[in-house]
Amino acid sequence: MLVLVHTSDAVLLLERLQPAGFWQSVTGSLEPGEDWEDAARRELEEETGFPAEGLVDTGVRNLFPILPPWRDRYPADVRDNEERVFTLALSKQHRPRLQPAEHCAFAWLTPLEAARRCGSATNRDAILRQFHRVLDVRSLAS
Repeated sequence: MLVLVHTSDAVLLLERLQPAGFWQSVTGSLEPGEDWEDAARRELEEETGFPAEGLVDTGVRNLFPILPPWRDRYPADVRDNEERVFTLALSKQHRPRLQPAEHCAFAWLTPLEAARRCGSATNRDAILRQFHRVLDVRSLAS
């Protein structure tokens, strides 16, 4: 699950402890008995301290292979990860309350900077979808 936290002109990214230098939106996995929205609300609170008022399920579903840095988090027979994308629009930038065991830094970035910095293609796509009206995607190549 991925929660894209943003204002009208900025995107919140979190830097993971491992792998070092990996920036992403709020992400997480389902716990037993949890539905996708409950997981998004829980992860948002755990990773930022932000309440989930206004959380939106975008309807976007991604399926992708689990990459080596995260292989040990899954049973050996699980090869793919399903991700559902949510958004949370804030009226202004707030300082998140990071989980020191998981994240070491945060940054509020312009959508273009966030799309360039995030380490996941599905995260980048979520940013581009959210801000497609204001971004010139050709500028990602520069």
